[in-house]
Amino acid sequence: MDWSLIILILINTLYVTALDDDCPTLADGDSLSQTQLLDRLTHGCRYDRLERPITYSETGQRLPVDVYMRAYIYFMQNLEAHDLQFKIYALLQMRYLDPRLNFRNVSPKRRQPILGEQHMRDSLWMPHIFLANERDSSILGLTEKDILTSISPDGTVIVSNRIKATLYCWLNLKKFPFDEQHCSTILESWMYNTSELVLHWEQKRPITYDGALHLTEFVLQRSWSNETVINADLSDLRHGAFAGNYSSLSFTVHLTRVVGFYLMDYFLPSMLIVAISWVSFWLQADQAPPRITLGTSTLLTFITLASAQGKTLPKVSYIKVSEVWFLGCTIFIFGSMVEFAFVNTIWRRKNSVPVKKLNSKHILKSTLSPNLLRRRSHARSRSFSGTALQKSIDTSSLSGAGFNNYLTVNLPITTIKEGQVLDQRSRGPRGIQKLDVNFVESAFGDGVRVSGSGSGLGSGSMGAAQSSGAINSAGSSQTLNNNKADGVTHQEEIDLSGWTTLTPQEIAMWIDSRARFVFPLAFLVFNLFFWTFVYCI
Repeated sequence: MDWSLIILILINTLYVTALDDDCPTLADGDSLSQTQLLDRLTHGCRYDRLERPITYSETGQRLPVDVYMRAYIYFMQNLEAHDLQFKIYALLQMRYLDPRLNFRNVSPKRRQPILGEQHMRDSLWMPHIFLANERDSSILGLTEKDILTSISPDGTVIVSNRIKATLYCWLNLKKFPFDEQHCSTILESWMYNTSELVLHWEQKRPITYDGALHLTEFVLQRSWSNETVINADLSDLRHGAFAGNYSSLSFTVHLTRVVGFYLMDYFLPSMLIVAISWVSFWLQADQAPPRITLGTSTLLTFITLASAQGKTLPKVSYIKVSEVWFLGCTIFIFGSMVEFAFVNTIWRRKNSVPVKKLNSKHILKSTLSPNLLRRRSHARSRSFSGTALQKSIDTSSLSGAGFNNYLTVNLPITTIKEGQVLDQRSRGPRGIQKLDVNFVESAFGDGVRVSGSGSGLGSGSMGAAQSSGAINSAGSSQTLNNNKADGVTHQEEIDLSGWTTLTPQEIAMWIDSRARFVFPLAFLVFNLFFWTFVYCI
């Protein structure tokens, strides 16, 4: 007998017996408890929790694991604009098939799934899924984490987790506070690429929201889900140091901001502050203390209101709608102060301002350049006076070969009767003195014949012409100095040239009266464009 062969057979028998003792049998599974059945199903001789479930197609090709996800959102915190984040409290559920956990044939009478918590989940293979846009996340629960694990008789595993997550949301604040935000929750596979694991949303109701879900500052308009593939390379280390295509799921919520708070606490008060700044238009231009106090107080109040509202927002590089409103209201309040400074400066002027016509264009033009227009009015007045004087010379000149066309005294045409002497104290309509009859007779000499029916020139016409030259030479200096020496005022010159004058006080009051209508009308137009852009563009 070959003792070596006998010893080899005994060793092999002992080894097989030892293996049977280490790997418990699954026979008579109906008599086992859930814990015993689960321990035998997940025993190391049958189950490796580090290896994913493997299935094959009809052609023998190795298939990836299909993991189906569902989310139930029962609380969502308002968006935190300064941190660009929001918080959600949700129940995430994933479902996949693991053929190694099929106990339908082992325990045919057991038709209910095996239920457990975190300890049961730790003994199974789990797909590693993470929140790609999370800032912080945790599984809820105090002593025991809120984890529910279920294994169906066919090997379907369902794991439900109650989580709290703080997620990033890149807000677009261009139309703040009339903005609409789209915030996403992104789930991705961590270590298995698409050849090993593929994520899917459940076909029916993948995203569900609690009926009592309510946001104080936003309104949830709608939501939608999406399935995609993320291409990761060596420059993207969020999937470790592995390159490849990774399955990804996301659901996005469409939130619209409720503007009631901002209308009552920012926009309506700012409108009233702007309107209060217009009260200064009803105060007289020389009342500097009340108008300055009103302007500065309204400006500082509005800046304080706007700064308090802007503290909750991040500092972004683009211009927001709220900043456009702030700049517009600031310009109107500052404009009322500039208007006061303008009319107060005009009020303190001493000279009247010549105005060609009483309309806005000419009044403002004359107010902004009074010296230039005053010189132009003087030039027109002098031109008018010279033209009138030339016409007087032409009508009163004497015809004849020996007559010299000099400037003459502008005497009225009067019939002088014998013995009649004009009152030397009388003056003409232009302030020119009348000459005595004796002076006239002595000036014309014996050639002047005075009669009761009229006056005429006799045979001494040459003497009359010479005397006329003397009178002309004597009166020329008086005519040249007519405007200055004989009391022709600047106002009379303006009246002759068609211009008028306004006192500085009248111009200041006229500007204030126009500002009472121009500023509200301009603010109304600004509001029209602003609200059209907010709600229509």
